[in-house]
Amino acid sequence: MDLNFIELLKIIFLGIVEGITEWLPISSTGHMLLVDAFIHTDMTQAFKDMFFVVIQLGAIIAVIVEFWSKMNPFVNIEGKGVRIKRSVFNMWLKVIVAFLPTAVFGLFLNDFLEENFGTPLTIAIMLIIYGIAFIVVERWNKTRQPKITSIKGLTYQAALIIGMFQVLSMIPGTSRSGATIVGALLIGVSRVVAAEFTFFLAVPTMLGASAFKLLKFGLHFSLSEVIALIVGMAVAYIVSVFVIKFLMSYIKRHDFQVFGWYRIALGVLVIIFILFGVI
Repeated sequence: MDLNFIELLKIIFLGIVEGITEWLPISSTGHMLLVDAFIHTDMTQAFKDMFFVVIQLGAIIAVIVEFWSKMNPFVNIEGKGVRIKRSVFNMWLKVIVAFLPTAVFGLFLNDFLEENFGTPLTIAIMLIIYGIAFIVVERWNKTRQPKITSIKGLTYQAALIIGMFQVLSMIPGTSRSGATIVGALLIGVSRVVAAEFTFFLAVPTMLGASAFKLLKFGLHFSLSEVIALIVGMAVAYIVSVFVIKFLMSYIKRHDFQVFGWYRIALGVLVIIFILFGVI
């Protein structure tokens, strides 16, 4: 890999795209594949496949930093030492329950789905389908009140259902956060809780995906590849911090319909590009 100034700019841009699209329900993988179709990085295909997944670690660190007080299960009580916060411990058990379907299906289906569905047309179709889903679900929700308004109120059954929706995000263009949020909204989870649980669920999911990709690629990197990974993760982290703050503030006053319309518009644009041979 020739890491010249132009290539470095491309990597920074990919990090920005990852940081924005990982948390907004608009498909980070879909955007990364589409951007790569236009900017053409100087990476081997094997490194690129790994890079697109592993730079998500920067986004994960942003979640851990932003939600540390809610994610840390330990508390130091003066005179009593370290204790476990039961509510946070239970939250992590729910996260594990939600993570299990993706862990199981991912082992068997990940390579097959990437090889057969990682195409611009598939991405466009999934962008449109879930865009419509967001609009329909949010309009339906206007006639009812959420039944689950806190992480504590989220049952293990609800966590498992959300986890099953996350499995659907293995198809490129779906969006991991988009699938889990749609699933959560359908079963009566409030927008804020749906977004927070999606962030927490991302930690084991993306750590597992990154470890899988690293092991598959092997731990033999050139200096240029190491720098590319570090820069990509650093940029993704910085951008993610701002995007997470924006999203949590936005959904307290608005619904997800705007993301649905964006997905539909982008999906239609991709189909137009395909028809005219641009991608």
